[in-house]
Amino acid sequence: MQEKYLFEYAVIRVVPRVEREEFVNVGVILYCPKLKFLEAALLPDFKRLEKFAPEADLDEIIAHLHALELIAKGGTAGGPIGVLDAPSRFRWLTALRSTQVQTSRVHPGFCADPSVKISALLQEQAGE
Repeated sequence: MQEKYLFEYAVIRVVPRVEREEFVNVGVILYCPKLKFLEAALLPDFKRLEKFAPEADLDEIIAHLHALELIAKGGTAGGPIGVLDAPSRFRWLTALRSTQVQTSRVHPGFCADPSVKISALLQEQAGE
């Protein structure tokens, strides 16, 4: 039997008007400490976002989403947060915010392969 590893994940959301608390799921962040796995996977549906929030600045949203990917990946390209250790980056990425790009609460689970799990979560949470 294949070993299962504890992971945590959060759904990445675009919230065009924070005061209305309406959002569109666009990705997932998954962290598996035992395997030193931290990744942000995105599947933004820009046509849906344009219909959902025609006043939203998609270029700004894309820049924020790209920054999340860089921070999750780690390294100097992710700025000062990108050089932190993986647990600190994950906690920073999933901290509560009142901005156009937010994450859900963090949810736990078990999986054999986090790269397979993040793909499944991405389709489940942000896919059609």
